[in-house]
This record gives sequence, C-alpha cells and structure tokens, in this order.
Amino acid sequence: MIPTASGPRLDAAPPPFSAAEMARRRAILDAALEEAGVDAVVLYGANRAGSAVQWLTGWPVTREAAVVHRPGERDLLLVNFFNHVPQARRVATDADVVWGGPDLGRLLVDALRAGGAGRVGVIGAVPFGLAGTLAAGVGGLEDLGGAYTRLRLRKSGEELAHLRHAARLTDLSCAALRDGAAVGMSDYELGALVEGAYLPHGGTHYIHYFSITSMADPRQCVPSQWPSGRRLAEGDVLSTELSTAWRTDYPGQLLRTFTVAGDPTPLYAELHAVAAEALERVEAALGPGATAEEIVEAASVIEEAGFTTVDDLVHGLGGGYLPPVIGSRSRSIRPTPDMTLEAGMTVVVQPNVATPDGTLGVQTGELLLVTDGGPERLHGFPRGLLRGA
Repeated sequence: MIPTASGPRLDAAPPPFSAAEMARRRAILDAALEEAGVDAVVLYGANRAGSAVQWLTGWPVTREAAVVHRPGERDLLLVNFFNHVPQARRVATDADVVWGGPDLGRLLVDALRAGGAGRVGVIGAVPFGLAGTLAAGVGGLEDLGGAYTRLRLRKSGEELAHLRHAARLTDLSCAALRDGAAVGMSDYELGALVEGAYLPHGGTHYIHYFSITSMADPRQCVPSQWPSGRRLAEGDVLSTELSTAWRTDYPGQLLRTFTVAGDPTPLYAELHAVAAEALERVEAALGPGATAEEIVEAASVIEEAGFTTVDDLVHGLGGGYLPPVIGSRSRSIRPTPDMTLEAGMTVVVQPNVATPDGTLGVQTGELLLVTDGGPERLHGFPRGLLRGA
C-alpha cells in the first residue's frame, strides 16, 4: 500500500551518516588525489548547488562554501554568510569551520600555502575570478571533477538507505497529487499538494515539474521547470516529474502521467503503451556489464513506433545528475557514452515518449538500483497511465 498523508506512517528515517561512512569518503578521496598526483584539493559550492562540500563534510551549501582537504589533516571549511557559521560548526564536526569573509580567495590561498600545498586540485564550479586567484596563488590547478564524479557512481549501504527513504517520500508526494488534484486547481496548487506531503516528514524539495495540456488540443510534450498558473480542466492530461530528497542530494525520482476526469485519447494511450514497453525493455537490460549502447537499443521500440523523446532516456542520480546520461536513438545530441553499468549504481529510467512535432508526450519511469540480479525498484508507486481528478 502506498502511504498517504493520512495513511500508514513512513518507516523510521535513516540517521545522519556515521563516522565510518564519512571516513570511507575521505579515504576514497585521498586515493583519488594520490592517483592524480595532487597534494591538496579545494571543494567548492554556492547557492545550494554543488555536491562535493556536503559529501565530504556534511554541510549543505547555502550561500557559498569551500573546503581545503589534505590527506591526513583536518579539513578546513569556509562558510558564507557569517550567520551560517554556527550551524555549520554543529554539522561539520570533522572540520575546522571559519567564516569565508569578503575575500575567500585569499583565505584559501593562505591555507594552501601554509600547508605547503604542492599540486592543488579543484572540485566544483569554481567562479572564474576565484579560480584565477587560486591558480596565481598556488601555481596552477588540476580539475578533479571527473575523478570526483566517478567516486559518486556506486552507492554505499548508508547512501542507499537515504535513497530508499527519499523514494518513499517521493511516492508519498505522488499519492498526494493523485488523491488531491481536482479540476480547477492550478499548477501552483499542485506544487503545494506535493510539498505538503513530505515536509511534515522532514523531506526536502528537489524538483516537482508539471505538464498540463488538453488531450484534444495538446501543446506540451514534457513537464515545465517553472509553473505558469495553468489550471486543470476536464479532458486534460497531467504529466509530472517528482523528486523529494532526504537530506541533501539524495532524492528519489518518479515520473507518471494522469488523465484528468476522463479516459485517454487513442494517441495518448498509444504513446504510454510504447513508453511502458520501452521502460520494461530497458529494465530488462540493466545489470552489471550492460553498455550504454545496449540500453539505447533496448529502447528502440520508441522509434519503431514513429515516436521520439524530449528528455534523457537514462541518467544516474544520487549525489548529482550522474553518468551514464543516455538519450534514445532519435534524440541523441551527443555520442552514446562508452561506459558500462556496475552493481551499486542508481539510475533513473524515464522514457518520455513524444510525437516528433513536440505537441504531446507522456512520462513514465523511476529511480532504480543496479544489482547483480538486475534492477531493483526503490519506489512502490503504481505504474501505468493513471486517472486522476
């Protein structure tokens, strides 16, 4: 049974990451630095974006934060704003936390020089000016973004516990949408339904995107990133992409399509049937050793039916939007990545099947765990073309 706000309580939420988990992260980062021949690394994030700072220290970036990490030494975490420092000290207990101040670059250079930095790496979207200050101050920088991404592909047991709980919270939000949406509601109100389902349980916002369009006169094939005030009407179709997170950067992801106060038109029914078949075929292909090209081929039923996609067919999730990022055959705008899946990866399969003219489309799919025995569903919300409102 999928829990609703008035239904069964969620399972106990997983606790913050343990000391052993945080030590594991420092150890694999140290190994990556050694492999790259780097003596120290600066991890950067700003405006609630960039996953590396919180991954290493536990501090979810607010305005701006940077970490100086050197193997065998205590981390230095610099935080802005000044009034964010007290909580950062309570959260990032394995780091020395100080105010980043008005000249973050100078503080970072001073810290690196004091430790005899040698070669310095960077992880994160470091602003141009700050990157120039760092490079001039330490004699050059090494981009370790790719190495860091590889560290995030396979999830630890504690990370999986967070993702499982996030998936349950995301299911809760979709149940609230299914049960609470009504003709006349705007997409602003739909967002309130979604958020109201998980906020009482400590979940946090990641994304909730909606597409609302008439099935008789369709004008939208993929959910919008920003609401418009469009209201539900009889005969509409509502497609949604929902992600609720547990703590920072550990979200579920659920994609579903609902008809509004009516049955699907034949074309919408066909689109969703093709999407469901593509989802099943891709799932059957997911396993350790599966290649991106095999996944693309598994979804070729989309093109065989005369349709296309307007979103990535598969992408990693959990610690960022991760590889492999794979498009279907007809919409690939980049070479199919040369990589294979491994047990412990978490990926979203989401065949957003659409007509070639881009006027209508459907959503289906969800976050899955790759295991030695094939994919494991982390979500429990029903699949299919659903009827709501």
